[in-house]
Amino acid sequence: MSAVKRTAVAVASAALLAPTLLLAPAAHAAPDPKSDDKPKPPAQMSSVGGERLGRAGTQVNLGPGVPVLPQGLSGRSWIVADAETGEVLASHNAHWRLAPASTLKMLFADTVLPRLPKEQVYKVKPADLEGVGEGSSVVGVKENSSYAVRDLWLGVFLNSGNDAVHVLSALNGGVQKTVADMNAHARDLQAVDTNVVSPDGYDAPRQVSSAYDLTLIARSGMQKKDFREYAATATAKFPGGETSGGQRGSFEIQNTNRLMTGADGVARYQGIAGVKNGNTTHAGATFTGVAQRGERVLLVTVMNPQSDESQAVYKETARLFDWGFQAATAKIKPVGELVAPKNVDTSAAKPAPPAPKAKQTPAGPTRLAAAEDGSSGVGIALAVAGGALVLLAGAVFLVNRKWPVPALSRRRQP
Repeated sequence: MSAVKRTAVAVASAALLAPTLLLAPAAHAAPDPKSDDKPKPPAQMSSVGGERLGRAGTQVNLGPGVPVLPQGLSGRSWIVADAETGEVLASHNAHWRLAPASTLKMLFADTVLPRLPKEQVYKVKPADLEGVGEGSSVVGVKENSSYAVRDLWLGVFLNSGNDAVHVLSALNGGVQKTVADMNAHARDLQAVDTNVVSPDGYDAPRQVSSAYDLTLIARSGMQKKDFREYAATATAKFPGGETSGGQRGSFEIQNTNRLMTGADGVARYQGIAGVKNGNTTHAGATFTGVAQRGERVLLVTVMNPQSDESQAVYKETARLFDWGFQAATAKIKPVGELVAPKNVDTSAAKPAPPAPKAKQTPAGPTRLAAAEDGSSGVGIALAVAGGALVLLAGAVFLVNRKWPVPALSRRRQP
């Protein structure tokens, strides 16, 4: 067959097949499973905290005695950091700007929580709930019912309630003002990867953060007593809607942090004390956690695991915690640091004096600090050890020794 005839046959065949191709389901056009078409981190990312943190891929210094990283880490981005010193022990695409989901509520709380008295009572207006996105996680806030600010914060931290976020935003001057406040606070924290569009973390164009930023934000939030208390709460009672007869009950809410509650087939992690999880269609699963083992306090953030493993974000976080505690004991050389906020002068840092020795109760130092309202798991301490909240001396959080904020104390060995 001549070349001209072969060409004519090919054209005719293509014409006959065209309708079939147009009607074929999209799945038929899927790429070869062997091809690597997954999103990749940009070649250049922020280097806040150190040059290596701006590199794509895994950054870790393996040396004598330092354990290898766990198998099966599939998060698109993750980080392991020492909460006190700020040292980043290891990272993977630390500054990759990804959708944060409800982990962004940490920034919302860190920004707005100090502005609202927790005893304040507010009657919810219908307009306050109009901006809650379809399919949002909610705690059950009812319009024309009154709530204490403290209850609304419990709804944010435990149930990841977007309805509670919008009501608290109304108390802060509205959603637009709150978004502006959050973005300004992110800049103060040097969380330069973060851009807020919706205060609750609901998927929105250009709403992004990074594992590095979420870890910075969590560290800032954990400086605040009320933030720590809400983050460490396992269960609480939330007010029901008000009835015409004046009757009002309550219902129990449970923290959606599976490492704290041990729910949905996830083992409870010894030493966990928060802070926030998230999950949306665009973001996938995200989680930032804080845990203590002995005198060491670590922060771990995992964003968007690609594994088919059930509850992968929690299980990969637990593996990174285990690795981090072992690596810290081996005195691993850090790959970067968590920077201090812009408004903190670290140039004249001086060692803090030893904290006074805390008095121990008859039940011993690990006695659970029960909430006045009977909420389970509430304590003003950071850490959970042996299944109970441990009271730190002075009920304070360990902070960076280079971060000498007068209002922040740090625990010292007696």
